[in-house]
Amino acid sequence: MAPFAIFIALTFCQGKLGPASPYWIYLAKTGVGAWLIWAMRPSVREMRWAFSWEAAVVGVGVFVMWVGIDGIYPPLDQVLARLGLVKATEADLWDPLRQFGNDRALAWTFIGARILGSSLVVPPLEEVFFRSFFYRYVSKVDFLSVPLATFSWGPFLLTATIFGLDHNQWLAGIFCAYLRGRTPPGSQQTGGLEHARAFAVCR
Repeated sequence: MAPFAIFIALTFCQGKLGPASPYWIYLAKTGVGAWLIWAMRPSVREMRWAFSWEAAVVGVGVFVMWVGIDGIYPPLDQVLARLGLVKATEADLWDPLRQFGNDRALAWTFIGARILGSSLVVPPLEEVFFRSFFYRYVSKVDFLSVPLATFSWGPFLLTATIFGLDHNQWLAGIFCAYLRGRTPPGSQQTGGLEHARAFAVCR
């Protein structure tokens, strides 16, 4: 739980320290996140990557779904603005080439960090928190006694909803969690789900 909390805290700081801070903080949190994953791998057996055809199919399905429904529903920031819960702001585009136009090497460094972070760092952190910890904790406080392949509708729906609301593309996030959560029990090792997330990262 602590690694995910640290990663979220760094994410919250993006954009709060100047126009270039989203890029620098993303680079920093990618490095910190990678170190956290490396440090906790010996203690979290189920987060080790596992490759399976089920994970590949789910990853492709998530990619097709995420891209396919983009633009046909309002993103979370717009929903919250319409409800009066946040102020409406112009969406900030991730464009290092525009932000650092005079330093293309630096711009491509940030692009590389974004690709590596979203495909290799974010999936393990999110899957371990949501699938390995939160889903099982909702099922039973003694979550370590709950087998990873256990399926229960209540914890599943709650986890999928919270996971979706953790993303600006909230509806795609919910569907993504549903597809991953319903993969066959034999592929429910968290590492297999991380594999699925890596397949879908091009969204």
